[in-house]
Amino acid sequence: MALLRRYSLYSVVAVLLIYMLYSLSFPYEAFEGPGPYAAQSKTKPKPKKGRPQREQAYKSFDWAKVPIKNKVESLIPMPTGDAHRLPKIQFDFPKEEDATAKNIRETRREEVKKQFFKCWHSYRSFAWMHDEIRPISGEVTDHFGGWAATLIDALDTLWIMGFEEEFHSAIEDVEAIDFGYTDLDMVNVFETNIRHLGGLLAAFELSRDDRLLAKAKEVGEMLYHAFDTPNRMPITRWNFRAAGEGKPQVADEQVLLAEIGSLTMEFTRLSQVTGDPKYYDAVTRVTRLLEEQQEKTKLPGMWPLVVNARKADFTEDNSFTLNSMADSTYEYVISMYELHVRQTLTSLGTSPRCTLCWAVWTRFT
Repeated sequence: MALLRRYSLYSVVAVLLIYMLYSLSFPYEAFEGPGPYAAQSKTKPKPKKGRPQREQAYKSFDWAKVPIKNKVESLIPMPTGDAHRLPKIQFDFPKEEDATAKNIRETRREEVKKQFFKCWHSYRSFAWMHDEIRPISGEVTDHFGGWAATLIDALDTLWIMGFEEEFHSAIEDVEAIDFGYTDLDMVNVFETNIRHLGGLLAAFELSRDDRLLAKAKEVGEMLYHAFDTPNRMPITRWNFRAAGEGKPQVADEQVLLAEIGSLTMEFTRLSQVTGDPKYYDAVTRVTRLLEEQQEKTKLPGMWPLVVNARKADFTEDNSFTLNSMADSTYEYVISMYELHVRQTLTSLGTSPRCTLCWAVWTRFT
């Protein structure tokens, strides 16, 4: 009897396993009619749960009018030169596609859109204008300045997935975000750069909506003040209010490599689209230090995990990694080459020698 129960259990497990494999591998059934959000796209977006008015501890700063104490006498000019073309790296898909493969691809794509819209709708309904929503409790968090990080981060995805009604509706609220005030004592410059400035620039690139560029300039003006130190090295964990009130600033002695080395792409692109070279100047001073000291570290070719921004010394630490807290600096070296490739190879310096990126550089030049 015990043996019979055991074999019964084995049989049930086997059937379940076969069913799971069957579900994952068998061609998907085609969608009948439009997706679950199609009707929404033809009507006005669903109501948003507005953020309640908050009392401010101080008056908002107009960062464009906050004086710079450590002025730059001569800005590093934007690079110029002959255009270059990168070789195509995208896969060449065959013109003729198998009907089954097409059905699977399109169904998977539809499922991705469905899941994105589900998350977007939850955020819009319960956490609108806040940074994040907790997926289980539904509570909101504002760890990124309270500047609607999820909203801004999702704009380019809304556009790419075809949710243009939602996109344009969201921009109306993006315009109302006040980048002159935060409840946080310290602002993470790196996170604000990649989420807010990067998100706004990406959405602008896709839509060419000047309202987004105007907000990107607001963020850029704010973050530019984090570079207002005697040696022009940025403060990555930044006292927002003290800077706005004009108090003296100095860069930190311990800074994560990823945080100081991953500002270049957004700042450079902001200079390109606005014609204002000051953003490019700010990050290029960091890039040049990285290049100058790259072969002087304890592991020549790489930079340590922690650098001293106050002394402008990127060689002291003896910890090295390509993992988190360092990874994006190496990624940005490649991205900056790609960003500038239509202008000149020397945009990142005279001889970029990052060990990790050298193969990429020699491949493309």
